[in-house]
Amino acid sequence: MNSADFSIVLPEVVLAIYSMGALLFGVFTGKDKTAPLMVAMSAAVMVVLGLWIASSSAGSRTAFDGMFNDDAFARYAKVTILWSAAAVLLMGQSFLLKRNLLRFEYPLLVTLSVVGMMMMVSAGDLMGLYMGLELQSLALYVVASLNRDSARSTEAGLKYFVLGALSSGMLLYGASLTYGFAGTTLFSGILEAAGDEASIGLLFGLVFMITGLAFKVSAVPFHMWTPDVYEGSPTPVTAFFATAPKVAALALFARLMFDAFGGVVDQWSQVIAVLAVASMFLGAIAAIGQRNIKRLMAYSSISHMGFALMGLAAGTTGGVQAMLIYVVIYVTMNIGTFAFILSMERDGQPVTDINALNQYARAEPLKAMAVLVLMFSLAGVPPMLGFFGKLSVLDAAVSADLIWLAVLGVIASVISAFYYLRIVYFMYFGEETDALDSGISTVNWVFLMGSAAVMLLGIINMFGVEGMAAAAADALVR
Repeated sequence: MNSADFSIVLPEVVLAIYSMGALLFGVFTGKDKTAPLMVAMSAAVMVVLGLWIASSSAGSRTAFDGMFNDDAFARYAKVTILWSAAAVLLMGQSFLLKRNLLRFEYPLLVTLSVVGMMMMVSAGDLMGLYMGLELQSLALYVVASLNRDSARSTEAGLKYFVLGALSSGMLLYGASLTYGFAGTTLFSGILEAAGDEASIGLLFGLVFMITGLAFKVSAVPFHMWTPDVYEGSPTPVTAFFATAPKVAALALFARLMFDAFGGVVDQWSQVIAVLAVASMFLGAIAAIGQRNIKRLMAYSSISHMGFALMGLAAGTTGGVQAMLIYVVIYVTMNIGTFAFILSMERDGQPVTDINALNQYARAEPLKAMAVLVLMFSLAGVPPMLGFFGKLSVLDAAVSADLIWLAVLGVIASVISAFYYLRIVYFMYFGEETDALDSGISTVNWVFLMGSAAVMLLGIINMFGVEGMAAAAADALVR
């Protein structure tokens, strides 16, 4: 490694060294007693690293002979990953402490998974892609089963591990096929080998890799792990699953499609369009029957990943920009929504049944209004920011002559509005039931109100996200 390569990967190196140093610190200072400090330190390091990366103006650089990319696209995804992970760590601390689940390993596993995600979005080589993916996944398998005394949590971790291993195997098989027919693992070499008309072997490799990545973004029909893992995992872990890993998987998806197979957009665009349609409709329809709010948010995430994939299916710079805008809005909405879900308690015990929200607005009008804004935004109701996120991907699909995809997206959005608006109906017009506890931690209150405010105020200029997403898309689609 020369000094130029080292400077390019410095953020990842800093985060990895911090994780290992914090692990040793925790072992020698009493383990779980230091857990709250670990959470605060990990979140602070991620926020600072995010600011450092966001302030970079280095242009597009590569390290290790093209295996690692540092460009506007990677930086955009990394900042989103780092800040969302920091937010989820802070949000979940009081919940885990109250239930004696805050192990000192938890923030460190989250941090190490973030290192893997940062590697994923910068990958310029099939081996780098796989290393980042596995580092992320191995940490997530453990945090899914964080509550060792709960059969549901253990089941969630085991299901995620088994199905995740299956998806990794498919991805690895696709990568080996691609290497065999392209003669290289570098994305730039695969792009050159594929040209404008990829061989049948490369197409088979591409299909297997799309399958593996579809598991990671929980796209239909590779979504089966999502509802059970969301329900069984501790709620802070569910919040993490719904945010940073989705950004990383979508960014890796886009990176692979354009950097390695950018010359055969027509070959993969229709495949991703079908995944998008299936995800939008299954997420919209299956969530209607859900009464557990965590399972409901699992199907919601499946549907939203379908909309994000619609931008990728367009196969254009505008489509990638729309996907990047959409995913940031989606993450912000989820942070606010899970800040509220973490506060749903009755007599100190967590509650996940949406019927418990009956007449909630009478007791907590301010929080109910914030949740209303977030639900309207998730449903894509104007003038909330979520509406403009959906509008951007629909416009990208229309611009790419995928009008059928845009029409189906509108239909799926209308269907999904039902279960979001049902939560609002329960809060304001439902039958009166035993009231939920009124307490909410200061951190969660800030994230709940802040996310709702962003959904309202962001319609002015999206806080500059649109311009940053455009620069990131230009860096990827060259």
